[in-house]
Amino acid sequence: MARLPAPPLTALPRTALPRTALPRTALPRTALAALALLAAVLAAPAFADDGHIGEAVHDLPLFDAHVHYKEPAWGPYPPATVLELMDRSGVAMALVSSTPDDGTIMLLEYAPARIVPELRPYHGSAGSSNWTQAEGMFDYLLGRLEKHSGHTGIGEFHLHRVDPADEPLLRRIAALALERDLYIHVHSGRAPVDMLFGLEPKLKIIWAHAGMSEPPEIVEDALATYTNLWADTSFREHGILAADGGIDPAWRRVIERFPDRFMIGSDTWVNGQWAVYEAIMATNRRWLAQFPRPVAEAIAYRNAERLFGRTVERRLIGTR
Repeated sequence: MARLPAPPLTALPRTALPRTALPRTALPRTALAALALLAAVLAAPAFADDGHIGEAVHDLPLFDAHVHYKEPAWGPYPPATVLELMDRSGVAMALVSSTPDDGTIMLLEYAPARIVPELRPYHGSAGSSNWTQAEGMFDYLLGRLEKHSGHTGIGEFHLHRVDPADEPLLRRIAALALERDLYIHVHSGRAPVDMLFGLEPKLKIIWAHAGMSEPPEIVEDALATYTNLWADTSFREHGILAADGGIDPAWRRVIERFPDRFMIGSDTWVNGQWAVYEAIMATNRRWLAQFPRPVAEAIAYRNAERLFGRTVERRLIGTR
């Protein structure tokens, strides 16, 4: 919870302290304690933003670490419109995966300076519930990676549970990710993350939605367990923000403990998300504003710079 600023001297009535001090022995202990507390308050400096970045958060470029450009969006949200939404939101760059992958390539070709592509397995009849059992899935992934060498990761994909039947494919994907230095971007609870690291401890995993429904204590434990685990906070912004508009204490603890392991995201999985894209980014700035500048900058864009080897700057906004 954010510390309230000390009240300015003018906010205290002149009668708060007596004009003539009484002998110390004449005051009861409770009065002495009250006077000591008041003296401490009067001496305390007034912090305008409690050391947080505050309104300056609006000057930061953003990296959106969870964008989809799915086929239903191609008509109502052509690439020029997507870039306009990013520009209006101060989003300099985005990590994009799509169903099918052609959407990602479409955005990449339109704005190569602004798009970081990753390969989503979903295509044809292969979707979130059956992709691991789809015939020819590994060959599809390998073929797309060969055709478009710029992909930085495989995902975002769903693992709803730990299923032994998925292991052969996931083991091959893990080996491929290591061979090509790719990130794995997984939408799952904690158990599939444990399973993936069990298959290959050297994997680099981005945990979509910071575990989606996992409580912050589980997220914290996972980040403490795996040094190669990062998380995007898409769909978690309203959990990070408490009901009173401040930061949920459990989320503040994990974010301040691991500021180098989080990135923000929008998750434009349906067109309704594109319709409120600016509001989503504004909400992310709202919670980032309540952290110190180094933390806010790290999550807004610096972590993505480090992970993807890009330079994320405001000058990119308005360019392609």
